[in-house]
Amino acid sequence: MNTDLLVSLLATDIAPARGDIVKRYLSASLLVAYICACTLALVGYGLRPDMAAMLVTPLFWLKLALPLSLAAGAYMMLERLVRPGQAVGRRWTGIAIPILFVWLAALTVLWEAPDGLRASLLMGKTWRTCPFNIALLSMPCLCAVLFAARQLAPTHRTLAGAVAGLLAGALGTLAYCLHCPEMGVPFWATWYLLGMAIPTVTGAFLGRQLLRW
Repeated sequence: MNTDLLVSLLATDIAPARGDIVKRYLSASLLVAYICACTLALVGYGLRPDMAAMLVTPLFWLKLALPLSLAAGAYMMLERLVRPGQAVGRRWTGIAIPILFVWLAALTVLWEAPDGLRASLLMGKTWRTCPFNIALLSMPCLCAVLFAARQLAPTHRTLAGAVAGLLAGALGTLAYCLHCPEMGVPFWATWYLLGMAIPTVTGAFLGRQLLRW
């Protein structure tokens, strides 16, 4: 058979691949993951009883800003990592800046607080359980995000898995905020970030094993 004719036949009725397939996969997985995490948080831990008051409390929205900004930064970085040949560039700053900001805010609060209050601001009342609760709520998110990434083409598997884990951890933290009573910036800067670090490390390990193509 003539080669040109064969190529022409193979190309017949082939629709071009949609350029937004990466965003569609990731967005769908994040929506499913967050719904699962919120459901697990509400069923397993319950909604904090003063949520109505929290909705008009600026500090509560600042509390949400930490995991929300980290989720956005991790999403932007992962969206590049699942595309072969795409450079991450400066997108890592979307992760670094919120962490540096909350650390600086925490140090400022601790510096200005009386000596007797510093320990309570740092440890809160739930430091023993908070990181593990966040990690637990992150597991459905991690499964969903890794599944979506596996359908794509990440080349740096360990890094992609770690960023997927951070994204899952941030979503799990957002869900946990529906229950968590802690309102101290030093607490968030320590135990929230530690909770997000657990799925990040888990994602790095799983990404190395699962994100093969």
